[in-house]
Amino acid sequence: MPTRDTFAPTHAPAAAGLPDIRRIGPNDLRWALAEGWKDFRAKRGDLLFLGLLYPLICLAAAMVTFKDPLLPLFFPLVAGLSIAGPAVASGFYELARRREEGRDASWWHFLDPLNGRSRTPLLALTGGLAVLFLGWLIVAYAIYGVTLGTQAPRGISGFVEQLFTTPEGWMMIVIGNLAGAAFAVVTLIFSLVSFPMVVDKPVDAGLAVRTSIAAVRRNPREAFGWGLRVAGLLLLGLLPAAIGLAVVLPWLGYATWHLYTRIVAR
Repeated sequence: MPTRDTFAPTHAPAAAGLPDIRRIGPNDLRWALAEGWKDFRAKRGDLLFLGLLYPLICLAAAMVTFKDPLLPLFFPLVAGLSIAGPAVASGFYELARRREEGRDASWWHFLDPLNGRSRTPLLALTGGLAVLFLGWLIVAYAIYGVTLGTQAPRGISGFVEQLFTTPEGWMMIVIGNLAGAAFAVVTLIFSLVSFPMVVDKPVDAGLAVRTSIAAVRRNPREAFGWGLRVAGLLLLGLLPAAIGLAVVLPWLGYATWHLYTRIVAR
């Protein structure tokens, strides 16, 4: 497995003011996850409470949506929370960067990106993710409306029965998962390197997003391989009761930073 010292990048020609984009391989994905795990092990005591925020948010989503009118939105709401992951992880990018540079990486530096030059582009990028999240909820509820929407859910057990024992329920599952996959791909393209880039460099949100798109175009197989790894780890983190996200989210945050350093020339 290559290391930072021995890594010999293949660059794509810079275009429209974009930084050079490296061609990466599967080993780089494994390397990024391994380096992210090292960061997590070094900082887990300080930041475990930050990872616990997501389980609490999932619990709040359950309390709000486990009422008949909103029950169909529970899964889309919990699944869609991953859209916000890149924004929440900005503090982890900063800590990983500081640790990589041999600087103080204490937990209070987690909020540094919101106090400096990164704040404006981070807020702009977060706004873009918020639009995606809202769009996903609208699409998810529309899919429910044209499938099971004519049958008001009769509590949790009744809704689950409708979902798995009727043709409309299975149609909702299939179409909903296809729509969710489409939103996940758009989120991946939008955010693969854009958030860590604005933490790392004095760039605006537009340039960061264009660089992220270029990175996916340069490394389509690896980008979607990364997306599958992220989805798999998030799924594991949701079990049991989303408690595993306290580990998975910081780990993925750190790992995403290291993947960014492999893709974008610094």
